[in-house]
Amino acid sequence: MPHATVRDIAREAAVSVATVSRALNGHSNVRPEVRELIESVAAKLGYVPHAAARHLSSAKSGMIGVVVPDLHGEFFSELLRGMDREASERGLYCMMMVMHGDAQRGVAALHAMRGRVDGLVVMAPQVSADDLLAHLPRGMPAVLVNCAPGHSGRTELRIDNGAGAAALVEHLIATGRRRLVHISGPAGNIDADERLRGAQEACARAGLPLRVMAGDFKEPSGAAAAAMLIEEDADVDAIFAANDMMAIGAMMTLKRAGIVVPDRIAICGFDDIPLTRLITPSLTSASIDIASFGASAVARLVKAIAGDDDGGVEQRVPIVMVRESTGPALRGRHDQTLSANYEKPEQSGTGELP
Repeated sequence: MPHATVRDIAREAAVSVATVSRALNGHSNVRPEVRELIESVAAKLGYVPHAAARHLSSAKSGMIGVVVPDLHGEFFSELLRGMDREASERGLYCMMMVMHGDAQRGVAALHAMRGRVDGLVVMAPQVSADDLLAHLPRGMPAVLVNCAPGHSGRTELRIDNGAGAAALVEHLIATGRRRLVHISGPAGNIDADERLRGAQEACARAGLPLRVMAGDFKEPSGAAAAAMLIEEDADVDAIFAANDMMAIGAMMTLKRAGIVVPDRIAICGFDDIPLTRLITPSLTSASIDIASFGASAVARLVKAIAGDDDGGVEQRVPIVMVRESTGPALRGRHDQTLSANYEKPEQSGTGELP
């Protein structure tokens, strides 16, 4: 029967609509033989539960809201893959809003989701703590992912960016590097700021200088930073980029110039996106298991919706994944200039990998 309803099942099984509803929703106050009859009739009629009606009866939408700053690059595809997988396994759906780097768009997204979702996963590293707290729907369960600190009583998942950045710099120093450059993320982004601070503190402990070059978490900015170093014939033997895409952009630019990585310059990134293991040389990075991190955010939100989460901060410490791009410096090569064999690449502005 097309579009069979609980009334059709009740009529066929000669029971009340209420009994059918209790049986199909797993209530215990239905005799086993009656439940078996109702399930048999439902299967024969091809009954499919009406999701909207079910959620209406439970005062839940079955929808969770996800607010992210961007969709560019593999980091966000992995993060959302983990979130969607966890939500799907729990019978939930995700409604996503993208900020595109605009803090006010993030605030608008929070208002747009009010009344449409059962809870929120919010990743808004460029929104101040005061603004975010002021616009989070009152009483709505929420999990804040790598947002600015200062959200009393809200569940938070955080990456220990400072520890991860410091561990990467310490690894570079251990391979013999002494002239380090950091390609930073956008100013005001909590992840970028914490990674910069961690790198600076590690260099300070080692008594080494750190040159900082501005980036924006996208591949062309990493390529541009490497191009500038080459044009300056800069004295550098290691680059730590604040994310993998900038590191890859820098590496491709150096390779086109005939500068061998890691013999002449070591390079590392942050996030450990899948591409780090596929390029040549493979890229050393700080891993947080991005998909698992996204899944954890949804799992914590489900607990919060059920009233079974006590809030607080869960912090994930990155693990340095050492690969080919940070091998030891090749002795006797320090007198080479960066300008050798370099031809400045054309600026396509597409954001594609070279």
